[in-house]
Amino acid sequence: MLDLISIGDATLDTFLELDDASVLCNMDTNACQLCLNYADKIPVKRLEQQIAGNACNVAAGFARLGLKTAFYSIVGNDETGQRIINGMKREGVLLTYIETDKHRASNYSVVLNYKGERTILVYHQPRHYKLPELEAARWIYFTSVGQNHHTLNKELLKYLRTTRPHPQLAFNPGTHQLRQGLAALRPIFKASAVLFLNKEEAESLVGKAETMKRLLDRVRAEGPHTAVITDGNKGAFVHDGAGSGYWYMPIFPVKVVEKTGAGDSFATGFVAALAHGHSLHDALVWGTANSASVVTKIGPQPGLLTQEGIKKMIQKYKKIRPKKI
Repeated sequence: MLDLISIGDATLDTFLELDDASVLCNMDTNACQLCLNYADKIPVKRLEQQIAGNACNVAAGFARLGLKTAFYSIVGNDETGQRIINGMKREGVLLTYIETDKHRASNYSVVLNYKGERTILVYHQPRHYKLPELEAARWIYFTSVGQNHHTLNKELLKYLRTTRPHPQLAFNPGTHQLRQGLAALRPIFKASAVLFLNKEEAESLVGKAETMKRLLDRVRAEGPHTAVITDGNKGAFVHDGAGSGYWYMPIFPVKVVEKTGAGDSFATGFVAALAHGHSLHDALVWGTANSASVVTKIGPQPGLLTQEGIKKMIQKYKKIRPKKI
């Protein structure tokens, strides 16, 4: 039996570090825009390319944390697709379920890095997703896919119902999934052991709330057993159905280089801790440690930690622990 199967798209990310830009924020809504001179040539301070994509990042992260991991994705029949396959092979991820689209290229993203914060331009190739016949796994991690994913949703729910013992689902919806709206997502929410959203995503689905506890309640009311809401530099918040209450976990005060993959690495550490038999409290700490390491490097995968790395990071910031709210 597998420990985990990661399901979702993979990409090639091109990271562009900018100096010649500005940020404009609306004081009423706290919404900010990255501003570049229109019709100008913008100098780039640094350029780097890496394989990435939410599901790809998570698969690599779980393998490093000692979990027997497989990856379902569709890659293009091109050099990028081969780079993705080779990268997963180096991490020890099982490649049984990776498919090659012989007619379309691989997905591509451009990451604009300005003062440590990232803005991502994403292109998903149109795909025809069909879930292969998966072997039993203790966990399924489902995340960002392209537009034509409705059949995949139904096939995944059937797999969860019919597989024995029943796998636990961790769900972190991507852009195309979120744009389907709450009604379309609700069946997957109800099947989820853990649902990961950032604050803006949660508010877009269930509405703004006066407190984080109330926002957690609204998300959990849509079906997931455990709701996890991340809020950037403010940390992460969690509530589950086991009576453990509401918890808040601050971030570790590391020097941020680039934030791509912060959410993926947090979710990876969180679910990996649960898969290794640790508590919800420990899961928050593992997630925070993994995310803190990732943001100190460019790209979503170079900073992913092993179990030993998690222990060292936790020891370094041993005074920072989850707090009840």
